[in-house]
Amino acid sequence: MEQQPAAVAATSIRARAARALRRRHNWEQLAKFCVVGASGYVVNLGVYALLLNWANLHYTLAATGSFLVAVTNNYTWNRLWTFRHQRGHMGYQGLRFLVVSVIVYGANLGLLALFVEAGLGKIVSQAIAVVLVTPLNFLGNKLWSFRRRH
Repeated sequence: MEQQPAAVAATSIRARAARALRRRHNWEQLAKFCVVGASGYVVNLGVYALLLNWANLHYTLAATGSFLVAVTNNYTWNRLWTFRHQRGHMGYQGLRFLVVSVIVYGANLGLLALFVEAGLGKIVSQAIAVVLVTPLNFLGNKLWSFRRRH
């Protein structure tokens, strides 16, 4: 019996994922991405707290300002260190990184508003939201922004 195209595609995706999980290089990249992400996390929360408490900005404006600083930090370090062997044209890669980051930022902002409205503190809400969107951020950047050219 012949497999349906969708079944063939699903089998191919599972096989690719299984091969990717067995490659040490992918785990090393994930660890580096997490280190860069941790630095971005500290930058994000630090700038967010400053903008929220010192500049008295609304939490969504503070989140936007901290996003812009953190995304610059993360792109620089991911390009120079995490994905250094996968560098493409700086402008194109940077634009793809920004697109992924803006999508992830949208998810972050939605979670942030949800948590703040639920009564959590604004800084705690941002801390949780950033952690929750990290897997989406890694996948988008690994599979699109810094993907290998074949």
